[in-house]
Amino acid sequence: MNTNHIIAMFDLDGTLFDTAQAIPLAFNGAFRELGLSELPLKTIKETIGLPLEKAFSVLLHLPVANPLVGHAVDEYQKQFTNTILPLAKSLLFPDVVNGLETLKHSGLRLSVTTNKFAQSANTLLAAAGIAHFFDIVVCADEVKEKKPNPESGQKILDYFAAKKSHAVMVGDTTHDILMANNLGCESIAVTYGIHDEDTLLTASPGSIANDFNEVVQHCQQFHQSKSRLFILC
Repeated sequence: MNTNHIIAMFDLDGTLFDTAQAIPLAFNGAFRELGLSELPLKTIKETIGLPLEKAFSVLLHLPVANPLVGHAVDEYQKQFTNTILPLAKSLLFPDVVNGLETLKHSGLRLSVTTNKFAQSANTLLAAAGIAHFFDIVVCADEVKEKKPNPESGQKILDYFAAKKSHAVMVGDTTHDILMANNLGCESIAVTYGIHDEDTLLTASPGSIANDFNEVVQHCQQFHQSKSRLFILC
């Protein structure tokens, strides 16, 4: 039976965390450890949002199944632990903590869908002190098909026994917005992350937010509109 839960789904990198600088450092750290040449930060940033194995496949010009891609993913995980985790709290975008607290107290159920692996995503959320805001975190190694496929979003809906019309996805890349479109739920594209506004508009987001305070406002408006429908029903 469907519940009356109203759900906000969040991406991590570029939406909650400003990891655009730290992630390329971890990539290049992995390349160095494997005896490979470092790549320009801009080139690496263009792959942020992709599943990790796909990003390395693109950057190394190798098939995903190539063993070197697997070695690079493993080395990246080590670099992530050493480079990014210690900075977790400082990498949160402004107003994320207060904003999540506001949304939680308003009655929204919060969740995460990310193309990060579970170990990285959950340790990052915990290190930043925001893991407790989220009822469920769905990661790349917990689904068969990653964003923009809607599987992770559907897994969240199933967890809450909720309708797709009762969910809104917040993300900074077209992968996030297309996931929402493919799922059939509302979306909020943030312009302060990886993809700029023009790029995000190609995926037809429901609304645009220029900072996290605007994300909160859009989510509250979505919550209020759905809550009114519940009352009328």
